Amino acid sequence: LPACRIGMEACGSAHHWARKLESFGHSVKLMAPQFVKPYVKTNKNDAADAEAICEAVGRPNMRFVPIKSGEQQAVLALHRARQGFVKARTAQANQIRGLLAEYGIVIPQGIGHIAQRLPDILEDGENDLPGTFRQLLDRLGDHLKELDRQVGELEVQIQRWHRENEASKKLAQIPGIGPITASALVASIGDAKSFDNGRQLAAWLGLVPKQHSSGGKQVLLGISKRGDTYLRTLLIHGARAVIRVAERKVGYAQSWLAQLMGRRNKNVAAVALANKNARIVWALLAHGRNYQPDYEPVAP
Repeated sequence: LPACRIGMEACGSAHHWARKLESFGHSVKLMAPQFVKPYVKTNKNDAADAEAICEAVGRPNMRFVPIKSGEQQAVLALHRARQGFVKARTAQANQIRGLLAEYGIVIPQGIGHIAQRLPDILEDGENDLPGTFRQLLDRLGDHLKELDRQVGELEVQIQRWHRENEASKKLAQIPGIGPITASALVASIGDAKSFDNGRQLAAWLGLVPKQHSSGGKQVLLGISKRGDTYLRTLLIHGARAVIRVAERKVGYAQSWLAQLMGRRNKNVAAVALANKNARIVWALLAHGRNYQPDYEPVAP
């Protein structure tokens, strides 16, 4: 076919086919499926879906999904695999703690206590644990160590990619953003200029209030929690770390964060700081700037 515009739903393997079609000279537009669904007129079938996609891709205000490169998908695959190992590690630790509680052995909360206490529990001959159960605990402990090793190796790969990527190193200068968060943001956002401003990026991450306005009356609810849960979680946890150490910083009393925490609780302040960091991320990526702690915006 001659070069034309192709509309696709952003589903599994969509980025691969978008790159393949762009290599043939076509212009590919990816759309979130929930934005295409309103254009399906009657029952769902292939012809109705194709008509809906054709209608949606021509809308002037349609929001499109940036096409990810193969390198971006590879980095995100590392993050997803690490996230899966972390989830499995937490589940394994909870299982060990629950099984020991059935024998009256209580381990304090925190995954680090299990690795410390488990060898002593296995060697203690006065805790009346059956031999079969001791063998099981030894097996589960080895599995927990293997999961922890996998998480550590994937983190090393992510940090290696971070050190070789200029945009990722630039984002890591922001307080509350480290190599894990910076690499995930760079790989997920791609071209920051696809967002008109920082607020659009924050809304894409679900960090802005959800609206339920009608009749000229503006009603703002809690944050929308739309978009990538993984990125939002990393930003909020990073903001919590900043809040935890901010009170020991020189000049904290006159800072924006201190004034915010004087009016709101720490959870609201953490989300607000994550929102602010998301907007800073957009400014650094879209304009090619470096992070400046004392930056003052120029009034238009």
